[in-house]
This record gives sequence, C-alpha cells and structure tokens, in this order.
Amino acid sequence: MASTATTPSRTPQPPGLRASLASFSCPAVPVPGPGPDPQEVDEEEDEEEELAEIHVCVLWNAGYLGIAYYDTSDSTIYFMPDAPDHESLTLLQRVLNEINPRSVVTSAKQDEVMTQFLGKLASQEHGEPMRPEIIYLPSVDFGVEISKQRLLSGSYSFIPDSMTATEKILFLSSIIPFDCLLMVRALGGLLKFLSRRRIGVELEDHNVSVPILAFKKFVLAHLVSIDQDTYSVLQIFKSESHPSVYKVASGLKEGLSLFGILNRCRCKWGEKLLRLWFTRPTQDLGELNSRLDVIQFFLLPQNLDMAQMLHRLLSHIKNVPLILKRMKLSHTKVNDWQVLYKTVYSALGLRDACRSLPQSIQLFREIAQEFSDDLLHIASLIGKVVDFEGSLAENRFTVLPNIDPEIDEKKRRLMGLPSFLTEVARKELENLDSRIPSCSVIYIPLIGFLLSIPRLPFMVEASDFEIDGLDFMFLSEEKLHYRSARTKELDTLLGDLHCEIRDQETLLMYQLQCQVLARAAILTRVLDLASRLDVLLALASAARDYGYSRPRYSPRLHGIRIQNGRHPLMELCARTFVPNSAECGGDKERVKVITGPNSSGKSIFLKQVGLITFMALVGSFVPAEEAEIGTVDAIFTRIHSCESISLGLSTFMIDLNQVAKAVNNATEQSLVLIDEFGKGTNTVDGLALLAAVLRHWLALGPKCPHVFVATNFLSLVQLQLLPQGPLVQYLTMETCEDGNDLVFFYQVCKGVASASHASHTAAQAGLPERLVTRGKEVLDLIRSRRPITPVKEQRRETQIKNCQTLVDKFLKLDLEDPSLDLDIFMSQEVLPAAATIL
Repeated sequence: MASTATTPSRTPQPPGLRASLASFSCPAVPVPGPGPDPQEVDEEEDEEEELAEIHVCVLWNAGYLGIAYYDTSDSTIYFMPDAPDHESLTLLQRVLNEINPRSVVTSAKQDEVMTQFLGKLASQEHGEPMRPEIIYLPSVDFGVEISKQRLLSGSYSFIPDSMTATEKILFLSSIIPFDCLLMVRALGGLLKFLSRRRIGVELEDHNVSVPILAFKKFVLAHLVSIDQDTYSVLQIFKSESHPSVYKVASGLKEGLSLFGILNRCRCKWGEKLLRLWFTRPTQDLGELNSRLDVIQFFLLPQNLDMAQMLHRLLSHIKNVPLILKRMKLSHTKVNDWQVLYKTVYSALGLRDACRSLPQSIQLFREIAQEFSDDLLHIASLIGKVVDFEGSLAENRFTVLPNIDPEIDEKKRRLMGLPSFLTEVARKELENLDSRIPSCSVIYIPLIGFLLSIPRLPFMVEASDFEIDGLDFMFLSEEKLHYRSARTKELDTLLGDLHCEIRDQETLLMYQLQCQVLARAAILTRVLDLASRLDVLLALASAARDYGYSRPRYSPRLHGIRIQNGRHPLMELCARTFVPNSAECGGDKERVKVITGPNSSGKSIFLKQVGLITFMALVGSFVPAEEAEIGTVDAIFTRIHSCESISLGLSTFMIDLNQVAKAVNNATEQSLVLIDEFGKGTNTVDGLALLAAVLRHWLALGPKCPHVFVATNFLSLVQLQLLPQGPLVQYLTMETCEDGNDLVFFYQVCKGVASASHASHTAAQAGLPERLVTRGKEVLDLIRSRRPITPVKEQRRETQIKNCQTLVDKFLKLDLEDPSLDLDIFMSQEVLPAAATIL
C-alpha cells in the first residue's frame, strides 16, 4: 500500500483547497479495545477441536501394560504408569474406548496376544466411529535407554531455558516416573512416531519440532465400568444432526440427554471436563465428596451472587493450550493476545474471589494458592506492551508507546512524513517541466520513496516517459513513477520505516512469547482448576433448578437405597411425575422381578435407578429426596436394542450379547438392569433363557449382583421357574380397573401383576375395536384351554345355524291357512335372516 504526499497543481485554486494527503498506518491512542468477537473465537476453537486427534503408543509385556498418548487439542502427552492387565487386554480396550485414538503405535516385536488384539481392533466396526491406524515401529525404537534420551533431550516450552542439563533431568523426574520402564519405552516410541510423522507441523520447517506443552499422568483406578450400550439406553449422551445448514459439516449436536440438561458450563474446557467425568464415573469417595462440597456451598441462597459472578469470570477463560501451541510455532494471531489477557485477568478475579471463600473446601484452597503472581506478571506484561486497538486495526502485533524509544521515534517520523513529503513535492515541482500540472512524493514499503506525476496526453510511447534528471521506474493507474536525487536522499535518510518498525515489534512479540511460555505451567494449571470450578457451578445450577439433593456414600451398604427418586429426563417432559423408591443391598432381595401392564412405567423405573446411581458416581446431586449409594463397580443394561445392517446381527442376537456381557463380567458390586429380555424369539425359548440367566445369578448367593428385571413373562412367576428364597423380590406397577378402563398409578409396590392388559394398551394406541375384541376372545380361549377356531369358520357355522332356523320356520307354515300372508312372512322373517346369512 503506497503512502502519498501531493503538491497543489499549477493552476490557480481557492485558498483553502489542498491536494489530498494519503493516510499513513500510524498507531492510535492506546485505548483498550473491545476485543475479538466471542462468537468468532468460539468458532475458531470449534474448528481446532474438530481437527484434534489422539495418537497412542502401547506396549504389553509379562502381564503389564504401558500406555502413552498425544492429544493435539492441547499439545499434551498423557501417560499411564505400568498397570497389570489380563491376557484379554480389558484394560487396554477400556482406554482405547475412552480416548478413541486416530492411530495406535506399537513395537513390531510384539507378543502374539497383542498382535491378535490389534488385528481385531483394525478390522472391527461395531461401536467405533472410525478404525484406528495400526503402526508398527522397529523394536529398537522402544529401547529403555534410547527412550530416556529422547525424553531428556526433547524441547519443551514449559521448562525454563535457564535450567542446566542436570536441573532439567531432575525437573522431568518430578513429573515422569522413570522407574516404570514399560511406560518409559511407550513414551520413547511415541516421541519417535511424533517426530517421524511431524504431527501438527507437517508444513513447517524441519527445525520446528512437534509442540509438547505438558506431560500429565492419567489413571483408570476406582473407575466404574459402563459400556456404550448403557450410555445409549440411559440417554446419558445423545447425538443428533445439527439443524443449521451452516453447521452440518461440524457433525452432531447434543440432544435430550442427561449431559445436555446438566451442561451449563461457560467455557469449552469446562464442557470437555464434564464429558470426561461422565465417561469416568468413579468409586473414589474422597473425590466424589469434594465435588459435592462445592455444589452444596453454591446451593446456599447467600452464595447465589458469588456463583453468578464466578460464572461470568469463567466465560472469559478460553483455549489457552491452543494459544500456547501457536506461540510455540510462532503462529500467534492478533486476537490471541486479547484472549490471553482476558483469560489471565479473569483467572486473577477467580483467585481473589476464592480467597474470600471457605478454605476448608479443597477447590477454593487450590485456586487461592496455585493461581500465583506469575499470572499478574503475565497480565501486566501483556497490558503494558500490546496495543490491542492498534493490533486489531492493522491486523498485526503492535506495541504501545514508551516501550521502545527507537520504535517511538520511528513512528513519530512516520506520522510526520505526509506534511514533510508535501513540502518535498512542492520543491520538486519547481524543477519540472511547466507542462506538468502537479506531482506527489509517495512511499511504498520495500521500494522506497518515488516521485509520481500524472501521465500527460503527449506521453504515448515509452520513450516519451523519459525526463531529464529522473529515473523512470514504472507506470501504474495513469501515474508515472520516478526516482529523483531527492527521493534517493530520502531513502538514505529515512530508510524503510514500515519494515523496521515491524521487525522491531516482531522481536518484542517474540520476547513476550518467551515470557509467557516460560510460565506455561501455571496457565495449564489455571485451565484445569477453572474448568473444574466451571463444571461444579454448572452442576450446582442444575441442582438448584431441578430440585436435586445430595447423595450419601456408604461403602458398607454394597448396594443402593433411593427414597422417592425421579427420572431426570422424564420429569422434564411429563406433566406430572410419580416418584418411586428403590432399595437393594446386603444378602437379601438382590434380584427384583418387576411385572406390570404395558405402559405402566417399568422401563422408566429401571432407567431411573440407573441414572440416579450414575449421577451419584459422577459427583452430582441426584433427583431424589434421599439417596445412599454403596460400592458399585459397574452398570450393565439390556433395555432396548438398535438394529443396524452394518452390524450384521439380529435384534435378538444384540440382546444376547448385552446379557452375555453382564453374565460374564458382573460382580456382587455391579448393577444390572434388564428390560423385556427374551421377547425377541419364541415365547417359550425366551422365557427359558430369562429364567436360566436369573437362576445363574441366584446360584451365586451373596455374590449375586444387584439385578432389576422388568418382564411381561408372567409365567416366570406362575410356573415358579425361580427358586424361592430371600434373594428374590417381586414388584409390580400399581393399577386399578375402573369398568373397562385401566388406571395407571405409576407406583412401584410389592406383588405380581395378574395380567399384562395388552388389549387396553392396544386400544389406547388406536388399534381398531374389532381387532381388540377378537384379541380378547382368543385370550379367553387360551386361558380356558379351548380350541381356537379361525374367524371364517365361526362365520360359516353361524350362517349354517341361521339357514337351519329359517328352514325350520318355513316347514312349520300351514300353507292352506287363509290368514297366512306370505308377503308379511318374507318381510319379517326371510329377509332379515337372509341378511345375517349373507
């Protein structure tokens, strides 16, 4: 973009008229700007999250598992200390199901068990959004010593440059347990893979390494096992297509689900942490109670204003790892500085607020202590150096005045340049041909100062452009551009001010980036604690609006006890909702068989028990008057099946797979929810399978899991297919018959249903009355053990009887009777009878 100064033309002009002076890109007065549009920032973060990938490295040896993975969303390497795993590699499968990696890296010299496992992983389609790429590296890349060297020689932005090699080793040793040799080998193989594939820096120079902003440990101890089928049938998560045509490519949105109604997080990382908690329900009572303490504190009426204020601050906590990654790669955008500035100052606000809150609550204490003065230092540096308004106006990094005297001097010269060039142009015009009406002196970055004159009518050929004392440069927009002695002198005196200012400001930006990256650890910790606070504030808000209560945890209970529980989703959709209680534990009533009419609420009751238990294991308040949760290590369900052509399995086969998973894995601490198992096949076969599964669990005695079974197989009770004993309890959904109507109370009570009342449900569903009536007739025949005759045969028998009756009446007529009127007989007897026959 050219900067121009123009002289007045030679023709007389009004005194006030001046030739236009082109504007220069000069820094404005340092006034804090409004910052980037939050919607644009969020869309930017969404775009980055869509591209996020996870690459995992796994090793299995001598019954132990070593795992490390790299997450491109936050440029962090996560590692799991060596953990024992069975030959079925259930722990590895659990980790892979949770992180859903894009690629799995392992050694080419691998145990046969691992080889078979990875082979199945690469070929399976069930339950996986995409099959991971399996990558085998030479076994030499996983050596212990070479892996340690890779770890110690890596370039990490969170390690200060001032550290010596010995200090660096000690620093990393405080983060990474080098005594876990299998995990160290996995880390070494992962680093080798990252450097070879150049994940995230494919288009950068080879001297630019893959950004690694942190090392973090992750563990799967104390977690409650829940499979994807359970998440689906309980509607913990539910993805739906996005209704906006502009976001179709971005995938799916959350539908009506437990996560959807509880997710009131204000920042993206809070939402991400809430989803992580939902995928990792835990048995760690200390962790669960610490979460509940925070929720209970914010539910107090006097703390409502504080909760709202903290929520407002959390809305300014943005994607810090993404900004740090850009800084590491020198790809920092203009908006990043404003976003980081607001994030840091919001974190300081959170710190000050938490210092005024009870320090007996662990989260408040951690925020008050760990949000150190490094945050104030970062905010002060950014606020004193970065010119936010100027940066947004010029779409590049600019600094405020009084930061660098040289930059200030060059900017002053640049700002005074237009009037100076106007004077230079006036003097140049005096020495030019009188036919030239006007001229101007312009400045073009990287080219310098040029003398510009309008193209005159006689200037047709290139030879006509020659002017004594001037060097012709180029023609542009009917303007001829020349170098003169004065413009060359200006080049020598002033130089390329634009480029010099940009170079110096870029150097300052690099120095500021180094200061920020040196304190990356505190920024990462800020994000961890702020997202945790965001999640708990969201759960507190939902608990306040929906009337949830705090659950209690009792390791000695070995079961659950729920007083007047409610289904968290159904109560939002139904006009009225009837709460129900549930209790199981100890050595009695571990298997609850629930019968009742169709549509009486059996499935809702089962899901309600599962959801309340799940919410308690996440650390949330629950929809119940009281809830006491014992030790629960897993939740299994068989509630409904989704057929899929891609699975190649029938509905009944899917049901069997779900039940088999519960039979093979459920322990005495597991919760099993089964709804209408066996209805997908022959009635007798289905009933037999259901009875066999329940008898298998009952035979375990006190080791029997907590089982809730809803069924319409009344023969299960009538034929006494289950052994009598204290382990079984029969429940039913209370109803009342009012004439031909059936009234549902949706209340669970002890007992067994006498009938399923399917005909009543069919009538409510809109089935024609004649079909419902026929169904009742068939049911009565079955109960009375009489043969069922088809409708056509019944009609034929009725016709024969009517014909016989008509013949008998005709034969009894006295045709010689003078009072006999055949017309009356035909109209009163024959025609009505004929109508019934036809």
